[in-house]
Amino acid sequence: LNQPGFKTTTLTLLFKAADGAEGMEKALESLFSTAIRFIESGTTVLILSDRGVNEEYAAIPALLAVAGLHHHLIRTATRTRVSLILESGEPREVHHFAVLLGYGITAINPYLAFESINDMIGQGMLTGIDYKKGVKNFVKASIKGIVKTMAKMGISTVQSYRGAQICEALGLHQSVIDKYFTWTPSRIGGIDLSGIAAELLARHRKAYPQRVSAEPTLDPGGQYQWRQEGEEHLFNPLTVQSLQKATRTGDYEEFKVFSKLIDDQNERLYTLRGLLDFNAEIRVPVPLDEVEPVEEIMKRFKTGAMSYGSISQEAHEALAIAMNRIGGRSNTGEGGEDPERFTWTNEQGDSKNSAIKQVASGRFGVTSDYLTNAAELQIKMAQGAKPGEGGELPGHKVYPWIARTRHTTPGVGLVSPPPHHDIYSIEDLAELIHDLKNANRRARISVKLVSEVGVGTIAAGVAKAHADVVLISGYDGGTGASPLSSIKHAGLPWELGLAETHQTLVLNNLRSRIIVEVDGQLKTGRDVAIAALLGAEEFGFATAPLVTLGCIMMRVCHSNTCPTGVATQDPVLRAKFAGKPEYVVNFMRFVAREVREIMAELGFRTFNDMVGRANRLEPKRAVAHWKARGLDFSNILYQPAMGLNGSRYCTETQNHGLEKSLDMTRLLEICRPAIEKGEPVTAELPITNVDRVVGTIVGNEITRAHGADGLPDDTVSLRFFGSAGQSFAAFIPKGMTMELVGDANDYLGKGLSGGTIILHPPVMSKFKAEENIIAGNVALYGATSGNAYINGIAGERFCVRNSGVNAVVEGVGDHGCEYMTGGTVVVLGATGRNFAASMSGGIAYVLDELEEFSDSCNTEMVAMEHLDENDLETLKAMIEKHALLTGSARATIILLNWRTYAHKFVKVMPMDYKRVLQALKRAKAAGLSGDEALAAAFAENAEAEHTH
Repeated sequence: LNQPGFKTTTLTLLFKAADGAEGMEKALESLFSTAIRFIESGTTVLILSDRGVNEEYAAIPALLAVAGLHHHLIRTATRTRVSLILESGEPREVHHFAVLLGYGITAINPYLAFESINDMIGQGMLTGIDYKKGVKNFVKASIKGIVKTMAKMGISTVQSYRGAQICEALGLHQSVIDKYFTWTPSRIGGIDLSGIAAELLARHRKAYPQRVSAEPTLDPGGQYQWRQEGEEHLFNPLTVQSLQKATRTGDYEEFKVFSKLIDDQNERLYTLRGLLDFNAEIRVPVPLDEVEPVEEIMKRFKTGAMSYGSISQEAHEALAIAMNRIGGRSNTGEGGEDPERFTWTNEQGDSKNSAIKQVASGRFGVTSDYLTNAAELQIKMAQGAKPGEGGELPGHKVYPWIARTRHTTPGVGLVSPPPHHDIYSIEDLAELIHDLKNANRRARISVKLVSEVGVGTIAAGVAKAHADVVLISGYDGGTGASPLSSIKHAGLPWELGLAETHQTLVLNNLRSRIIVEVDGQLKTGRDVAIAALLGAEEFGFATAPLVTLGCIMMRVCHSNTCPTGVATQDPVLRAKFAGKPEYVVNFMRFVAREVREIMAELGFRTFNDMVGRANRLEPKRAVAHWKARGLDFSNILYQPAMGLNGSRYCTETQNHGLEKSLDMTRLLEICRPAIEKGEPVTAELPITNVDRVVGTIVGNEITRAHGADGLPDDTVSLRFFGSAGQSFAAFIPKGMTMELVGDANDYLGKGLSGGTIILHPPVMSKFKAEENIIAGNVALYGATSGNAYINGIAGERFCVRNSGVNAVVEGVGDHGCEYMTGGTVVVLGATGRNFAASMSGGIAYVLDELEEFSDSCNTEMVAMEHLDENDLETLKAMIEKHALLTGSARATIILLNWRTYAHKFVKVMPMDYKRVLQALKRAKAAGLSGDEALAAAFAENAEAEHTH
């Protein structure tokens, strides 16, 4: 208000509460016209203020006022002449600020949040802090949340985010959207302006009641955790107790009590499916004994992607055993899996092997062995509960056994990079699908997408990219470790995404090519039946199976303090785990029984008959809540007409084109002696850039025949001449050496699993190898072990998430060694910017001849150090091997002038990794050995991270 150089005007958001909805609408029109008048008179900053609310005056909702004015100014071509500032008591959470920015606000003064901080300090609720510091902390945390929201959406600057309105409205009538939230998707309609006013004025009356009780109290809340007399939750003490009793006693009647508590949503509305009913007019029931059996229905069931690390070993293995018993599928999550589980069986024939192995951007533990022991490989593009975010495992949960499975450092927190680190487009996704199919031809390839507006188009692309399964994941799944800013305000109900996906696939004649799966708080047979009618064939359950195993919904999964031993790695708490696979089996069987009963009632003998029959659903006719009456389900329940060869469910297998690959046409036959008998083979072959994923099928066969240890080094020695296509030598195991004389496209050595890669230009080439790019982007992404020697420069994102490969290269582009957790990388030349971002393990040695590397290195998690004698010994040995295998002129010059060049190398050392190594050294000096020393180092490192 008092800044020189600005002409500022304050506009009120108040209106007389007695005037009701009409008064609010008139106040909005007055706000718009007044704003135009002041802009024409030269005002450059408009402040929208709701100060002054009292018994007589209420305030227009802040977002409605901001968005409405923003669009009015756009329509009158005056928006660029003024900045909008909001002074309001309403906004207080990250989502509030983010949405206001998204609808055009320039700055926000959340005065009531600041006054609340001051009041809490005055009452002694906040101690050890003054008002100035309290406000500073609140603002800092809010800004971090806004930045994270922007990052999830792939937006780098506030200028790009402001006014971008990257939101979807749930429950707003189109008349409100058109006038106040123009261009915002709103697929199910909802309340109009009078409905918004009614709710606003109800809150206003509650704030200024006619009679004030002796001790007025605030609403208990309970949005995030269940509170008695607070926000209602489907999982509450009553439903949790009922489900656990039913599954532990095997009592189906008790399960019916549970499902009635969940499904009966006439009075209390929790879900979109709760507002739907089965169409009573076209039912022709069939006898129950004519319906597909429970055992067949259960084969469609899966458990959700909950990683070993986020939940305990006992819970993770119980889920796997249960799903293997019923012919369903458990999901590893992105944390990898202990290889011992691949072959473990007990006397009853139970297996702990998770049928679905997830491959996320983190690539934790993604080895050739891991991929080979899967029935389904799931690419995690997004997760419904945290769309746009990578997963995160805090350091105090990265126990030594978790770190071993993930190929990382004990006690060091783990972040999964978002998918754009290796998937920039649908073509890149198609390449990963193809890579994984080569890595295990027997496995289905699945892609996990988040339910969002437009997901149908993405799913169509996934089908065209030859995925076998597409999973639509709803917003209300996920463990209690989801950030608070994501639990309530990120992602959308699966009902919306599933319906759009199914309809889009049918309309584009793609539905027959791909299986559609859905997950997100499925609990009962009714949930499954509605999902099937909307187009799903397979179904994921996560929270409910955990509840059967003992989870009581404390929502402290991230803190490692789970009292029932489900979501913790603490051995003391894990000892309290009382779950059994039988409980999960009972749950799945009960759900299938309910589905079967519903099928009989609706007249479906087979499950496939029910898939995509949305005409069998209708909106509930008797819904008590007034806000539900304006909802329009016509978009969800639309049933598109099928083409001549169309289908409502998957009827054909995808053609992955593997039979045309170099592996299938030539390499398998050449390498058969090695695969079958372990005999050495050598060969030389030409290669072109249409030859993709060369060597991966051979690697898969070696792993299948010889296990994780592969074969002795150089058993298979293949030399290629030419330009390799994408993913050359992806996932090749120990025993395979692949030399390429020429150049390579993107993804060279993706997921390298023990093999050796040698890349160099032809001997007769005229150019200087050390000055030219010879390998594309994302080389050695997610590599776990092995060696790579590259005589030339590699592109961007070299060795991202490398967890064990030793590599020598003569220069790299931007983001080298990003998220690296292990291995050793030697760069004999310049790097691009942002080197070592989020690098938490391993070591890099970079030749810094011009002393400019410090400008390119991201030192948030690493330090640049001088090399000691051990470092120099390791470095020299790697360069010597590089020179020997590639004939590198650069390496030869360095070795001939070793004394000069040795001092020009910089050691890039992750600080957390160094702390662990020092702790290990101290533990061993104290007489501890092996696992004891590792455990001591973990405890010290986890404590240090927690303190930080």
